[in-house]
Amino acid sequence: MNRPGLCVALALGLLARVDAVVAAERPNVLFILTDDQRADALGLGGSKHLKTPNMDRLGKEGVHFQNMFCTTSLCSPSRASILSGMYAHQHGVVNNFTEYPAGMKSFPLVLQQAGYDTGYIGKWHMGEENDEPRPGFDWFVSHKGQGKYFDTEFNINGQGAKVVPGYYTHVVTDMAEEWLTKEERSKKPWCLILGHKAPHSFYFPEPKYEKAFEDVRVNYPETAFMLEDKPTWMKDRLYTWHGIYGPLFEWRKKFPDDRPEAVVDFQAMTRAYWGTLLSVDDSVGRLYELLKKRGELDNTVIVYMADNGILNGENGMVDKRTAHEPSIRVPLIVRYPGLVKVDAPKVVKQQVLTLDVAPSLLELCGAPALEGISGKSWVKLVKSGDEAWRKSWLYHYNYEKQFPYTPNVRAVRTESWKYMHYPHGDGGADRHMAELYNIEFDREERYNLIGDERYAGVVEEMKKELTKVMGEAGLTEATDKMPMDEGIKAELPDAKIR
Repeated sequence: MNRPGLCVALALGLLARVDAVVAAERPNVLFILTDDQRADALGLGGSKHLKTPNMDRLGKEGVHFQNMFCTTSLCSPSRASILSGMYAHQHGVVNNFTEYPAGMKSFPLVLQQAGYDTGYIGKWHMGEENDEPRPGFDWFVSHKGQGKYFDTEFNINGQGAKVVPGYYTHVVTDMAEEWLTKEERSKKPWCLILGHKAPHSFYFPEPKYEKAFEDVRVNYPETAFMLEDKPTWMKDRLYTWHGIYGPLFEWRKKFPDDRPEAVVDFQAMTRAYWGTLLSVDDSVGRLYELLKKRGELDNTVIVYMADNGILNGENGMVDKRTAHEPSIRVPLIVRYPGLVKVDAPKVVKQQVLTLDVAPSLLELCGAPALEGISGKSWVKLVKSGDEAWRKSWLYHYNYEKQFPYTPNVRAVRTESWKYMHYPHGDGGADRHMAELYNIEFDREERYNLIGDERYAGVVEEMKKELTKVMGEAGLTEATDKMPMDEGIKAELPDAKIR
């Protein structure tokens, strides 16, 4: 070999070794996102009946965030907040029909620009009628709308929609395994987001799990009948699409039905919800074992979380959107030995938010930070504690004409208290009773203390705190635009958007 050729060969070899070292120093990211999974809908979260050993293993080898919350309990706004680190009013995705802004950065886009191979497989759910690839991803597989538990039409990286036979959870897991085992995978660090449909309604377990909970008796929660001190809109909601006496996502065929024996429909719905998560747990196990086999497990940040929670009969409600605990608390588990050693797992009790995911992952990957966001990295909090960590935060939701079962919500939650109020949207006085709960001693939100004179001082403090957190997020009387609350309505939503 001549001297110039030798120099070129040596240079190429050196570059290859440098690339290998850089890839080894920067962790991969496997982000597993479920839809409508409550914080207690897994073993680690306290479920009495749902066994999820693979989800639990991630927490037992990593970090379990016990108080993880979404800031808008609705799929598209929450997903946009996860990607961007921003509140819904900041990124603009305030309903389930709006695209993620094309010019807005996201943590996958930043990782892509930093040299990561990026992929998205599964439910995207921002832009109902668009299944085309989105910015920030080298590989993008999704579908229009909600997708189906069986035989969904997937658009595989812009090649056009086609039905992929099989159960959704297993189909997207197969696709993830195929992407992870591509021959060129070892050349770059990678980030893969796997978006499950489960456990979103309508709930259909795969055949092997259809009867997994048939021996479990399920009753309406006790709080479903504790509405005397609650706002009237919650009572009005009882007989609607989002109430326990309504259709229950088509598990109840004749409705409304407030007979005691009609609880059997609620029971069937709950069992099916749990059943879909058993398949997700199998998926988590498959991907864990694949990474282990490939020698990538300990150099991969595995994140398991949901976009929002869901009410399952609490205070007489189903679905989400409200600021009550089951609606806003979600699971968040992170396994990465570079954050927490496998033999020294941690439980974090401080309040963390969907807004914090993007900045945290970018810090773990050594990538540039997103600017102008409301989220904060929890890396320091996990590793050594963070005395400056938030003590309170904002929750907000805007009334939807397509789903007229929940009013406008503006709420603040501290470590001990939660205050919720329901602006009408015209700048005038609220037309619904507010709610105040001592979360520290009443996590189930049984007793609304808003009318108890003994807590008048707390109410005033919480109102001030709400004004403060709203102001920090850029929401004031002048900037907080919301739709008019047209009241709770009984008609069913359009079948195309359920």
